[in-house]
Amino acid sequence: MTELTSAITGYWDAAADAFDDEPDHGLRADHTHAAWERLLRAWAPSRPADILDVGCGTGSLSALLAAAGHRVTGVDLSPRMVERARAKLADAGLTGRFLVGDAAVPPVGGERFDMLLCRHLIWTLPDPHAALRGWVARLRPNGRLVLIEGRWGEAGQAGQPYVTGAESLPWGFGVTAADLADAVRPLVADVRIEPLSDDPDLWGRPVSDERYALIAHL
Repeated sequence: MTELTSAITGYWDAAADAFDDEPDHGLRADHTHAAWERLLRAWAPSRPADILDVGCGTGSLSALLAAAGHRVTGVDLSPRMVERARAKLADAGLTGRFLVGDAAVPPVGGERFDMLLCRHLIWTLPDPHAALRGWVARLRPNGRLVLIEGRWGEAGQAGQPYVTGAESLPWGFGVTAADLADAVRPLVADVRIEPLSDDPDLWGRPVSDERYALIAHL
């Protein structure tokens, strides 16, 4: 584990206990829960599918997918996040598999999935282009890639990195839809962007920064 990776792991371990206090993390409000449930049902396959949730955090989106009948595997670098994800699904009577590991290189061996989901993770990756290539390689034919991203600053609206060394991250304050689409397009058959900034139900409040979903198919 590199010094930067260790710092990032420590940051998210420390954040795990309060992570779900954010409306779009814990999905505790009925309208926020319903808004994300609606989107995931639209983006996921209509039949039960194998879905890989990279950077799964406390498992809120994994839980929605499991409740819809999908077979979910979640991966997160933070052991504390994974603990909370496992507990969340168990408490809800849902089944899911959660692994501690680098979301950029998920520890799933040769397994392939019908869909790979990633929310608000790419900005933390030292090599996001390599991660994108690896994620596409883990999809089955006709599989889909769903990336929920944006352009913002974490603990650094004034431009300060969120952990020491994070100033080297290529997309450390987020990535625009246009730039992410340019990176994904050579790897897939088609790409579309759904703007998400205008729906305050998703975030628990109105937002002014760029937030969107990129949906791609092989």
